This record gives sequence, C-alpha cells and structure tokens, in this order.
Amino acid sequence: MQLHLVVNTFGSDLQRRYGEKIYKLTLHGGFSCPNRDGTIGVGGCTFCNVASIIDESIQVNTISQQLAQQAHQMKKSKRYLAYFQAYTSTYAEVEILKNMYEEALNSADIVGLCVGTRPDCVPDEALNLLASYQAKGFEVWLELGLQTAHDKTLHNINRGHTFDVYHQTVQKARRLGIKVCTHLIIGLPKETKQDNLMTLDRVLNCGVDGLKLHPLHIVEGSIMAKVWRAGRLDILSLEQYVDIAGDIIRQTPAHILYHRISANARKPTLLAPDWCENHWQSMNAVDHNLRQFGAQGSAINDTYHFKQSKDSIDNLGS
Repeated sequence: MQLHLVVNTFGSDLQRRYGEKIYKLTLHGGFSCPNRDGTIGVGGCTFCNVASIIDESIQVNTISQQLAQQAHQMKKSKRYLAYFQAYTSTYAEVEILKNMYEEALNSADIVGLCVGTRPDCVPDEALNLLASYQAKGFEVWLELGLQTAHDKTLHNINRGHTFDVYHQTVQKARRLGIKVCTHLIIGLPKETKQDNLMTLDRVLNCGVDGLKLHPLHIVEGSIMAKVWRAGRLDILSLEQYVDIAGDIIRQTPAHILYHRISANARKPTLLAPDWCENHWQSMNAVDHNLRQFGAQGSAINDTYHFKQSKDSIDNLGS
C-alpha cells in the first residue's frame, strides 16, 4: 500500500520537511476531562469507555520516562513528536501545562508537540503557550476532538459543547498561527453520509490544517455499549465506512494533511464492529477506494501530486 499517492498524509509531509521519518510518541499527562469530573457533566461522551487509555488512579510515569520507554521500543526513527493524547491535554493550570510540555520539548529527540484536547478547554493562556513554542521553531499541532459539526448529535452523544465553541477556538488558534488537526467520527448514531459531508464542509469553512477520521467503535464500559447490546444501535459495515471516508477525502482540498484515515481497537474492549480490530484492513480498503474512484481533492478539481520515494512507508500518526 502506498497511501501517499492518493492522500496527503501527515507522515509523508513530515518526511519531506525533515528529511526522515518522524513518529509520534503518545503521552499521558494525568489529565482528566470536564465531561467526566462533573465540571460540565459526568460519565463522559456516550462513545467513551470510562476506564479507557489508563485509569486515573494509576500513577503514570513522568513525561521523560514515557518518552524514553517508547523511543526505546521505536527503532525505526531517531526523532519524534510528543503527542499528549490521553483525555483533555490542556485541562490544567497553564504552569502545569508549561512544565509538562517543556519536559517533553527538552528531549533532544523531540521536534515538537501534538496536543489533543476538547474545543471548550483551550484557554487563551494555553494557546499563547503553544504559539511560543512554535515561534521557537518547534512543530506544534492543536488536535481538537470535534467528532461532528451537528449540534443535535453533539447533544445526543453528551459531548458538552456546540460547534460554535469549536469555531471560536479554531479562529483563535489560527490567528496565532497554530496548526489545527480536527478529529471526526464516521458512523455516529442517526448520522448519514450527507451529514458527514456537511460536517466536513463546515470544518473546512472554519479553516483547518489537518484531519483525522475515526470509525465509531462500540467499546466496553460506554453508554453506547448498553444501547448496542439492546439492539438499538446500527453499526457501519466496513464497506459503508470506506464509501463515506472515500467521499470525504475526495472532497478535501489537497493541501490539507490527513493524520489518520481510520482507527482500530482491541478486544475485549472492542465490542463492535469486528472489522475495527484490524487496522490494515480498513486502511487498505480506503486506499483501494481512492485509487478506483479518485484521490484526495479529486471531487473538487483540486488534485495534488504526492511526491515521495516509492520505498517509503507512511506514518499516519498515533
């Protein structure tokens, strides 16, 4: 599979700019989430496993220790991005954020930060902090978990914010020159392909630098798991996901970077759909769809020549 020939992948872009493969090392900063701790809600989003990623009661290693452990296991690269992935990684006092981010950036192997968070948890102080690192030459990405642009769906999945909140946060970030990667879920309850394409259109209109596509997973411990077990939740087949993802990518301008075009989970945490357990199955299927029906940007006459050596292997992020 040579996905970079039909999709402008984040991994390929990094390799072009840095002259070598750059991989993400995922970090847990011990952050919580306002939709779990009672600030705006409890129980989290309906698709969220309340014990996912890592139990908050477990003492995690320091940022430096986590980086060292993962870098030791990752033998294909010498330089990395520090990815604060778990929960809401801007949900703390700015001095706490500063200490964590700079502990990561002080590593000689780290070229920058990717910070995953919610649109309603990005105060101006956090944005200014990220902008200061970018001004020093570090790669900086703000990853916003939007999931959908439809307020009705956001309410139904207990997201706790509206699309307008996302829009405002993106505008603030872009004024500071911070690159934004937006996470979108395909297969949310009652959403159609047209709803997904409308979400893409609204996100593009706000301005965005990167996108991540995720199929909806039903995981143990989530509210959706109860609904699924009761037979009241439809799940996308692999063919349906590929059809929607392919159309979304074809309608995405070619300059926008795709950090991910699918995602996977493992049993026993994963309940459905079964095909989400095999990451490469969905990746290959989307790749085949794009080769058959058109590459990124082709639906908007925005084709792009994805330059990269034939023997390279794409790194799609976390």
